[in-house]
Amino acid sequence: MLEASDIRKRFESYLQGLDYSHDPRTLYAPVRYVLSLGGKRIRPTLLAMAYNMYADTVENVFPTAAGMEIFHNFTLLHDDLMDRADVRRGQPTVHVKWNENTAVLSGDVMLVMAYQFISRSDPSKLSRILDIANRTYMEIMDGQQYDMDFENRNDVSEREYLEMIRLKTSVLLAACVEMGAVLGGASEQDAQLLYRFGEKLGLAFQLQDDLLDVYGDPKVFGKKIGGDILCNKKTYLYINARLLSDPGQLAQLDRWAAYDGDDAQSKISAVRAVYDAVGVRALSEKLIGSLLGESLECLDRVSVDESRKRIIRQYAESLMGRVL
Repeated sequence: MLEASDIRKRFESYLQGLDYSHDPRTLYAPVRYVLSLGGKRIRPTLLAMAYNMYADTVENVFPTAAGMEIFHNFTLLHDDLMDRADVRRGQPTVHVKWNENTAVLSGDVMLVMAYQFISRSDPSKLSRILDIANRTYMEIMDGQQYDMDFENRNDVSEREYLEMIRLKTSVLLAACVEMGAVLGGASEQDAQLLYRFGEKLGLAFQLQDDLLDVYGDPKVFGKKIGGDILCNKKTYLYINARLLSDPGQLAQLDRWAAYDGDDAQSKISAVRAVYDAVGVRALSEKLIGSLLGESLECLDRVSVDESRKRIIRQYAESLMGRVL
């Protein structure tokens, strides 16, 4: 069994060794740029780790892993454009460095490239892998649309929000774990348990991401703090802040939600002050812990020796140890 750091290092070498030098260069240069910015490579690492629970030679699944990582970065490229985010991983986003049209078209190319790499999966399991990919990609688009729709609503429920992040974020992570298990020869029961492991982990990860967006260190987080507040995102923090606020605090949230001025820092500070006053940070941290526990319970039930689950368990726990 390989350690997570070793898998990530091998995969990164594979990914950066791919050839993106096609013409027109103006179309493919942003693809190279996006994939060269680094990142944790969580999804391909989990895919390879799930495979490694059942089989050796993790390089066998690197094409599939690359397809899922390219798809993930395609979603980020378009998400940054829709959110008007100007920084990703500490660097200018594509629509800022180039322009909006380039961001759209280069993102589209990345979607096609994702399918090209996924299609290099083990031929005997390709149909199943493509089914997982197609289902997941559609779910992510559903989640993105819900996210945008919620920006114009003040009645979004906690249940709706959790379903939105399950679709937008969690299912991709879960699909990567399931793909790795399937390609490694896992039983159907194990593949589904590992999917649920990834799904619960993905929910916890996104909730923590929302926390980091408000309370994190931008140097560590890789993005400016407060983006969700500025975009009026209906996060778990915001939804529960509205439920717990007194009339004065609720009026404060409504006033800043309607604000369209240039004083971004004042808006972030004012909304965060309400969050602090009503205690939604602790509420979110409690749910994150509960979801991580549910995730690891699914992993416990997977029918492989505990020694082959140790590394993926440690990796999951490390993902939730990000510094606020």
